[in-house]
Amino acid sequence: MVARVRTVAFQGIDVVPIDVQVQIAGGSPNFMLVGLPDKAVGESRERIRAALAALGLALPPRRITVNLSPADLAKEGSHYDLPIALGLMAAIGIIPTDLVESYVALGELALDGALTPVAGVLPAAMHAASHGRGIVCPAACGGEAAWGGFESVDPAGEDDTAAGRRAARCGEVVAAPSLLALINHFKGTQVLAAPQAMLAADDGRYPDLRDVKGQESAKRALEVVAAGAHNLLLTGPPGAGKSMLAARLPGLLPPLEPDEALEVSMVQSMAGQLGEGKLTRRRPFRDPHHSASLVALVGGGMRPRPGEVSLAHHGVLFLDELPEFNPSAIEALRQPLETGRVTVARANAHVTYPARFLLVAAMNPCRCGHLADATRACGRAPRCGADYQGRISGPLYDRIDLAIDVPPVAPADLALPPPAESTADVAARVLAARARQRQRFAELARSNPSLMAGVRPHANGQADGELLTAIATPDADGRALLARAVERLNLSARGYHRVLRVARTLADLDASDSVRRLHIAEALSWRRMQPRAAAAA
Repeated sequence: MVARVRTVAFQGIDVVPIDVQVQIAGGSPNFMLVGLPDKAVGESRERIRAALAALGLALPPRRITVNLSPADLAKEGSHYDLPIALGLMAAIGIIPTDLVESYVALGELALDGALTPVAGVLPAAMHAASHGRGIVCPAACGGEAAWGGFESVDPAGEDDTAAGRRAARCGEVVAAPSLLALINHFKGTQVLAAPQAMLAADDGRYPDLRDVKGQESAKRALEVVAAGAHNLLLTGPPGAGKSMLAARLPGLLPPLEPDEALEVSMVQSMAGQLGEGKLTRRRPFRDPHHSASLVALVGGGMRPRPGEVSLAHHGVLFLDELPEFNPSAIEALRQPLETGRVTVARANAHVTYPARFLLVAAMNPCRCGHLADATRACGRAPRCGADYQGRISGPLYDRIDLAIDVPPVAPADLALPPPAESTADVAARVLAARARQRQRFAELARSNPSLMAGVRPHANGQADGELLTAIATPDADGRALLARAVERLNLSARGYHRVLRVARTLADLDASDSVRRLHIAEALSWRRMQPRAAAAA
């Protein structure tokens, strides 16, 4: 007799079904794991023996074979402990065989039989629900699994209890604190409560723009960036407020849409960073140190994990001191900035993670930081600035929609009272602009479904091809200005389209249905053609 339990393997955020087959046959006592298990999976034998012994159970002195099918797919991680243990208990008659076959199981066993959290429960729960099965997982992951039965998550206006009841109807979630509680649940002597699908608390507090004195042009740039999801580069001397400005951008962004929240949570689940299984509508803000490696930034490793670009999905990736990053690491941003995903290719695996992030970068104009200050610049100016800014390649500059110089704050500005306009005031305008974009995309989806086929843009910065032409074609004066700019400024095709995206966002902020010459002119003013120090040299 062969007992079967279903579990999953992960390739990026994609889920691959795995069939755990357990056979107990005659022969010399042995416990064999086959199916390309890695060391963590192979060590599950000892964890399972200890966990069963803690319950007063022992494996029979016979030949035990556990096959993880498909056998040619490498199995990695500790989440195979629970399905293997369930298969063994089904094979020796402790729990019903037909019952465990209707679940997808994953979890790690402690030596005392407790179930400890594992990564990837949310995508596994979604896979189970799509195939009409329940899921068995550790109790600490129950809240995460409870969201898995939804095509999209819409927690607005619904308390945690109601959300949990609605999730439970979509597929049974068995979240057990220990192996003993799970056995009792399957035998009917104990009923485990259904976990609740919960949202992480959000106090709504962000650093306020009122703390920033002066820098009105930079504040305007932040508003445009937030309204259209465009990339931004801040260049200025030390102490000008570049990092301070970037830290205030998340407060201007609207909350995550339901489908965005689910995508973000899936990435966080794979990285093991979904705290207490609670989903959030707060956009990620990632600010890795400039010593971050290529793998840390874009993902990968021996066991591929999502990098900072994926953890910033639908949020902000802030790279302070941009030229100080490893050149290969920052050049690896080119593909995700264009495609919204990152593919990690290895000899034994190709995995893809979503990476639709908003890039905000900050840098000094040169190594000493005072290139434009004749009294403080080094003796190598302007060559020092050309060399320093030259660490960033032209193709990466070309992918940045808005570039602004952040000058030092004047002493007179520091003595002024706080500005009257707060983060909440700017965020209201951003939210109104985003609402216009959502309405426009929805109308296009109804009137021209082929135009929106296969794309789900949430902001102007994500529009491309025919869709961009449909929403951002300027008026006659705007087209004439843009044509002259392409010729005189030597704009690339990518730069041309990025100017159109920014102009469309400026029109939305003005509540204008058409993109006018004024919007094209302002969008061109934000465009960085080449490093200024290089031009001076």
